Amino acid sequence: MEFRAQARFMRVSPQKARLVLDLIKGRRVEDALNTLAFTKKRVAPTIEKLLRSAVENANYLSSEKGIDVDVDSLYVKRAIANDGPRMKRIRPAPMGRAYRYVRRIAHIEIELAERGKNGQVLANVVGNEPANAKAPVKKAVAKKRSAGKKKAVGAKR
Repeated sequence: MEFRAQARFMRVSPQKARLVLDLIKGRRVEDALNTLAFTKKRVAPTIEKLLRSAVENANYLSSEKGIDVDVDSLYVKRAIANDGPRMKRIRPAPMGRAYRYVRRIAHIEIELAERGKNGQVLANVVGNEPANAKAPVKKAVAKKRSAGKKKAVGAKR
């Protein structure tokens, strides 16, 4: 099960937000909150608030909807900052001219997922089949292709 929270139209550059989001990707929620508490970036408190919101969404689903969620085993599965609309501004310049500049806005999104007891990601079950059941097939196909390329390279020599 995945739990999301998003903050839209945040007055921070998406590039600067990504610097902080990259610090918490893949980490346990507790570790991510500690990291954000000691990060000296202006956007860090906003992201911490957003992460707490995602945890509360998980907590709500576990208590109200009857879904079994272990909040201690949650980790940050996805953390992204996308571009929002840009605010165009004008700064006075010498000799009556004007320079244009852009104030950027970010849409920040955090997605949490649950890890199993042994540290593995729990699979999403769709039709009694785990989500990553097709991964071995892809590896087998890749091996066949690479074997065919080796023969072709050997034939050229």
